[in-house]
Parts: sequence; structure tokens; C-alpha cells
Amino acid sequence: MNQIIIHVDMDAFYASVEMRDDPTLRGKPLIIGSLPNERGVVATCSYEARKYGVHSAMNIKEAYRRCPNGIYMHPNFEKYKAVSSQLHDIWNDYATASETIALDEAYLDVTEYAKTFEGAREIGHTIKQRTQQELGLTCSVGVAYSKTSAKTASEEKKPDGYFEIPDEKAFVELMTDRDVRSLYTVGEKTAEKLNSAGIYTVRDIQEKQEEVIRLLGKQGRWLTQIAFGIDNRKVVPYQPQNAKSISRELTFQEDVSNDALIKDVMFLLSLCVENRAKRYSLYGKGVTLKITYSDMKSITRSKATSSCVSAIDIYNEAVQLFDKVSKRPIRLIGVGIYNLSTEYERQLSFDDFLTDREQVRKAELKALFDDLRDRYYLDFEGNLEKIFKVETLHRTAEYMRKHI
Repeated sequence: MNQIIIHVDMDAFYASVEMRDDPTLRGKPLIIGSLPNERGVVATCSYEARKYGVHSAMNIKEAYRRCPNGIYMHPNFEKYKAVSSQLHDIWNDYATASETIALDEAYLDVTEYAKTFEGAREIGHTIKQRTQQELGLTCSVGVAYSKTSAKTASEEKKPDGYFEIPDEKAFVELMTDRDVRSLYTVGEKTAEKLNSAGIYTVRDIQEKQEEVIRLLGKQGRWLTQIAFGIDNRKVVPYQPQNAKSISRELTFQEDVSNDALIKDVMFLLSLCVENRAKRYSLYGKGVTLKITYSDMKSITRSKATSSCVSAIDIYNEAVQLFDKVSKRPIRLIGVGIYNLSTEYERQLSFDDFLTDREQVRKAELKALFDDLRDRYYLDFEGNLEKIFKVETLHRTAEYMRKHI
């Protein structure tokens, strides 16, 4: 039996949840993300806001220029996560494998449950119906023979849409004369490269396969396959250990030049990275530092390490990287670990034989918490759960910036 895959994608998820919970927001241009007087971007927006040209990832200042009368709100991630869990409970009732893409999006392998395409159609409509009845939200559903075609199908009739692509022939007929951007994974930069070679449509990719591969290499080879509807990938349930990295970053509302403040924020970010890594029993064998300066130039620095997950080890390595970079006003700072593994490996050094490394870590950690308390009157020791929330982390960093 050929596989049958459903792609479910919620419609303007964050905005829809807020409108469900506050009916006075319905029918209005609602923009979730930063506020107009802050730095940041649009996380998502209602379809009414999209009529003004606002879209996800747009700079919030540009969104405000286009839609000054919009309603702007900070996201409530804890609420969205709770709703997401309810959504996935519904979706997973019909799948032998579920691949979560985001809080509001997933691929479902329904082959065994559906048996036939007609059975999958019934499942697709049932998912839409239950999502509406049980949670008061709408979703768009694509039923198809592959992941690429299912994703394409779910986009076809948004919002609150349903569409089917039963086989490769149907996919090719649908896509051949469309712009290359209509192919999933083709972004603006890839499209520009293709356009520069006279490749504008999916048909052009089909007819100029060698040129596409020459231009884009491995990605080009992939595009030549999906242009003909070929995609044999399976739905793979998300496993945290399969992630390539764990990181947290923060954008300051005003550029920061104070190294002490930046390092204090790096400590908070390291605590967040440690929390997520420990949740999945993962260790990193490298530490990364990301910086975006006031002129929007971004740099990333990394250093291979022995296995680490403790915040103090992450922090110390990140500080070493920070001390070596150019000191200019900073807009964004990020800390992370990479080369993840579930196995702990540590190469003992001479110092390890002379000291109790764990006691040293605890002492360093206490000293950093003491610094936060002395400089900002913040006391997180023994009460860290709050700082792991995105909203609290950003509010805390802003408080620190204003009180340094």
C-alpha cells in the first residue's frame, strides 16, 4: 500500500487563539509579536492584518507603518503550548506516526488507519470538525501521497481549507505552470538564483534539470525531484536527541555596550539552554555564541568542548568566545550548544584531579546568582522556573538593562 499522509496547519494560530478567548478581537487586524514601540518582529497575524501586507517575520516597525490601526499584542506562549498539546492529542488519534513541525503544524501518517484515500478524506474532515468543535479553532488540511504534496495541499485553500493531491500526476498538473516559489523549501534567495538563470516556473525546473543542479548542488537535485512530484520521505516522529542544537537568544530593546550586562544576560540564556538539554537528557559537545550588532551585522562563534550541559560550563565557554569578538553596541545575543548526544563524555584534565569539579561549579553558580542579586536586586536561586518562560526572560533582561 502506498503511504497516505495528512498535513495539518492551523490558521493564524496565535491570533486565532486570542480571538477565540476574546471575541471582541474578531474581525480586526490583530498582530501578535513585539509592540510597535519595541524591537522585534511579527510572530503571526490575523487574516484581516494580512490584507494590509503584514506577515510573519516582518519587522514590527514595518508592520506598524502598514497597519497603524492594528491591535498589537505580545504572544502568550504558555497558553499556545497548552492549546497545541490539545490539538496534537486530536490529530494523533488517527496516525501511526506524527511528525511535529511546530506548535500548530504536523505531518500525520494515516496509511494504516485510512486504508484508502477515501478513508483518509474522512479522517481529514473529522480532524477539521473536532478541531472546531472541541477547541473552537480552524485548521487547513492537506491529504496526499507524500510529505511535499500534503504540505502543498494544506496551503491550497487556506484558511479553513481542505485539498487532496492523490498522486504524482496530480501534483505535476497542479504545479507545473506555477512560480518556483510555489515549491515548498524554495525561498527568496533560492528563487533569485533560479531566476538569474532564466528559471521562473516549475516547468523550467523540469526542463533545465542539469542547470538547476549546477546552480544549487544538493538542493538543486532535490528540487528537480519534487518538481516531478517525487518524494519518498517517511513521517518521522520528532525525537529531541535528533535536534542539531539547543539555543536561546534575546533581542535588546535598545543597543547594549555594557559587557557586564551582556554577560549577565548570557548567564540567563545559559540557564535556559541547560534546562532544555536536561529535560531530554542531552549533552552538547560544542558551545555557540551568536551576536547581532546595532548595524544588523551578525556573527556566530563556536568552540568544540567535552560533553557539557551545566549552565556554568556553557556560560564559561560562551564568555571566552565573547571576550574574543569585536566590542560594539549589541542588538541581539544568543547562547547554545551543538553536536548533541545522550551519552556523557568528559576528558579529565589535571585540574580535575586536584579539585572537586562539581563543588567548583556550585560555587561559581552561587557567585553568579549573588551578582544578579547585588546588581539588580534579582533573586532567582532556587526559583528558576520563571526565567525559562520567554516573556519573563525578556522582561527581566529589559529590567536589567534599565537598572545596570
